[in-house]
Amino acid sequence: MKGLNQPKPEGQQLSLPGLALAFLKIGTIGFGGGMAIIALMEHELVRKRRVIEPDEFLHGVGLGQILGPFAVNTALFIGYRLYGTLGGLIAAGAFMAPSLVLVLFLSWLYFSYHAIPALQGAVAGLGPVVIALILSAAWSMGRKAFRSWIAVLLCAAATIAGLYKVNPVYVLVVAGFLGLTLGTRIGGGDRLASVPVEHEADNVQKDLGTGAFLWPVSFPMTAAGVSLTKLFATFLTIGLVFFGGGFVLIPVLHQTLVEKLGWLSPQEFIDGVAISNLTPGPISVLATFAGYRVRGIVGALVATGALYLPAVVLMLVLSHQYERLKDRRETQAFLAGVVPAVIGLVLSTAILLASGTLHSWRAFVFAGLALLVLIRWKVHPAFVLAVSAVAGSAAILP
Repeated sequence: MKGLNQPKPEGQQLSLPGLALAFLKIGTIGFGGGMAIIALMEHELVRKRRVIEPDEFLHGVGLGQILGPFAVNTALFIGYRLYGTLGGLIAAGAFMAPSLVLVLFLSWLYFSYHAIPALQGAVAGLGPVVIALILSAAWSMGRKAFRSWIAVLLCAAATIAGLYKVNPVYVLVVAGFLGLTLGTRIGGGDRLASVPVEHEADNVQKDLGTGAFLWPVSFPMTAAGVSLTKLFATFLTIGLVFFGGGFVLIPVLHQTLVEKLGWLSPQEFIDGVAISNLTPGPISVLATFAGYRVRGIVGALVATGALYLPAVVLMLVLSHQYERLKDRRETQAFLAGVVPAVIGLVLSTAILLASGTLHSWRAFVFAGLALLVLIRWKVHPAFVLAVSAVAGSAAILP
């Protein structure tokens, strides 16, 4: 298959099964939303395992913003860069697997007992560490990518645009065209993939499993007259307009599933959003919850697959074209503008999350300590996340 024999970055020691296990781990501990997951990927695959160059990683994040869940798209891009189409599909599938299993279990629990498990305390405790994790990733990416004051200014402009919630696609396109206009003045004339990657000692690894892989076979009350074909077509249509990330998807799903089709009641929709936030991975697993409500486990898988299909196809095309075009001067100039803009969007996400998450002095202190141990002592994020979850369960945070 194309891509299996392509050159790999220096220091790459990841086999195809190892790639699956790495993304399975990231998908298992990836609480906190898209940028928190990107931070985990950057830590695990750029800094620790060194399987992809820092700039190529940022290019994948930028391309992943176009359509669909960008964390899934980034996983697909990295897998494609290492092992072609097969690697891309395995990376994205392994990353999504823990979230799908957990949301299926929670959906069964909810529709069987009409209650959400009391996990909110543990998840709430993750907030300060998620912010610290995003900031540490921005720090790591920024010190490798900022090669001129123009790059710093582009990052600052993207941060401001992100704070005003400008569509990320618009921000990245404008930054890319500025890169074409300014050329080598952004990146100092170096090839984008030539940034040296620092070697870091192995960190303590600790997987946090979902603990929810077996449950009774059940089939909820179905929406009358809804076939799997209708379900697939509905979510495929939504997937074709899935721009701007998971939270942009929520009003689209509400209008379609609640107001237009009546597949979910307003309360079920609200609870579905809450359940989606209780799982690692993207909030777009709300589609899994809705599909389960309509046609059980099969419906959940059909709805999820249909929603992601357009983004997966587009990302495979973009990844293939990236391999062909990445060495062209025009492509390098365009991506030189995209890189600082991506870092700016990461920073804006951390700031927005902090304003809605850090409500007490304890949360601020915990976030600061987490940032310190992540940057200074390079403690593995899984350990810090576990500590914060325990603190949240014990009502120490937030």
